[in-house]
Amino acid sequence: MERMNTWCGLRGATLVTLALFGGACSSTKDAKTANMVDNSPWIQPSPLLEQQIQDETKRLPWTHGFERLEQIRWFASVGEPAYDSLLVLVEDPRDDVAAAALAALGATVDRRLVPYIRNVSWPESRMNSDLGLERARTLVRLGDWSGIPVLIDGLRDERLYTRSLCIEALREATHEKLDYDPRSDLAERDRAVKRWSEWWSSRSGGNLVTVE
Repeated sequence: MERMNTWCGLRGATLVTLALFGGACSSTKDAKTANMVDNSPWIQPSPLLEQQIQDETKRLPWTHGFERLEQIRWFASVGEPAYDSLLVLVEDPRDDVAAAALAALGATVDRRLVPYIRNVSWPESRMNSDLGLERARTLVRLGDWSGIPVLIDGLRDERLYTRSLCIEALREATHEKLDYDPRSDLAERDRAVKRWSEWWSSRSGGNLVTVE
């Protein structure tokens, strides 16, 4: 049970501290953001919207619960003009911040984001954590089904909330149910996970795996 408890807050208490890193960390992030904007393929915000995005970006690490969910919804509603800022936040060393940014990007359902999410450079420890589950959920919501095996594995998690998020993402993407109930007993869940694994095995070689 190495998975961190952060995913319980990645979407609920967030969905997935570093302010003491000080000016050096901030200036590095600002430089990275500026470089991304200079070479950005995305529509850029108006000056007023840009200020709002910057304000919300600064607030994000310090919000929790419903307030965090409202921020995720706000970023998703802004859409493309917020992508540059959100893609920087995805690489934030704070897992809950990175997870919130992923959740906002996934909620846009903009499939153009898939290669950017795939290219996020995280150490393996993050990929194998709750944050990896949120990344998989985001990719699946954006049409990249390569994250489905990660979500199927998440159905075995000991935490009800994590299992619920995984099955919700799987059902949303595939429109399949396969009689998995995150609240059922372990034996019944194992049988349902086997059905999901068999379902995926029968389809993973076809044209439904990813969306480029």
